Amino acid sequence: MDVKYLKYILAIAERRNMTKAAEELYVSQSSLSQYLSRLEQELNTPLFYRAKGELTLTPAGELYVKAARQVVEIQKNLYKDIASLDKRGHISVGVTSNFALRMLSEIIPEFKQTYPEVTVEISEVGLPAIKKMLAEELLDLGIAAAPDTASFDGNTYVLRKEEVLFAVPKLHPYVFKNTGTTLTTDELLANFSGDNFLLSKRGSSLRALSDQLFESCHFTPCTVCETNNITATRNMVANHTGVAFVAESCAVDRNYIKYYSLEPALYRLNLIVTRKNWKRNEPENVFYSYLTNYFNEHTERPYMAENYVGTFH
Repeated sequence: MDVKYLKYILAIAERRNMTKAAEELYVSQSSLSQYLSRLEQELNTPLFYRAKGELTLTPAGELYVKAARQVVEIQKNLYKDIASLDKRGHISVGVTSNFALRMLSEIIPEFKQTYPEVTVEISEVGLPAIKKMLAEELLDLGIAAAPDTASFDGNTYVLRKEEVLFAVPKLHPYVFKNTGTTLTTDELLANFSGDNFLLSKRGSSLRALSDQLFESCHFTPCTVCETNNITATRNMVANHTGVAFVAESCAVDRNYIKYYSLEPALYRLNLIVTRKNWKRNEPENVFYSYLTNYFNEHTERPYMAENYVGTFH
């Protein structure tokens, strides 16, 4: 039994459509249909009900798909175990935030000294994309900033709570009134309700937190721009285009921007999320331990992102 053909049946079961499954597999629809017909003849029972252009599993099909998934997983784990024998391998990592890039820029060189033949592939994507890629097993793990852990369908590990600050142009009138480092939610609304807000795009951790704050205050901000590019956001704040919420790991350019802690404080979580059924080999376990131990070794407070301006920010 060729595992490739098991993946054919799994694709049909997932897509419920022969054309879509064929496109995903890069095979012709006729070839895929012929293979399914031959298999059903061999088994002497249909694997799919065919109705209104949709294919749904019969009881026999459900048994076949369950067994096929197990075989595919066995093959995947076998190949990984064989690869680990000589410390070769591939780790795919998705990142949503600059803090993750900073971590990896420090961790990977040290990791590669021990495992030079292991490739670490990094994909910079948004939070919704990381969830999807983990669910589809296109990533081994994601390093993400999120409001909470509830929405992740996988194993999560909380690295730390990261404070979210309120960024204001250094020459804003309020800065001359409040030379401290904190402001309350009431003060924010009283002094910035007429300002333009530079918001992150929907789906990001910063946008979720800011929307929760606005909703709790029954406040609708004047939004001049929505972007997940933190460098662009900081530049616009520095140039008096508006105000913004910025995570502490990105709070630089303090000659031009004043950062306030909110009262009550606003936090997001820095997380590691691993895909389901990820059975780690030796290099993967070591790499994972580097990540989980990172903030046990980097505990400086207050966190000064400008100390790392030479890396990713």
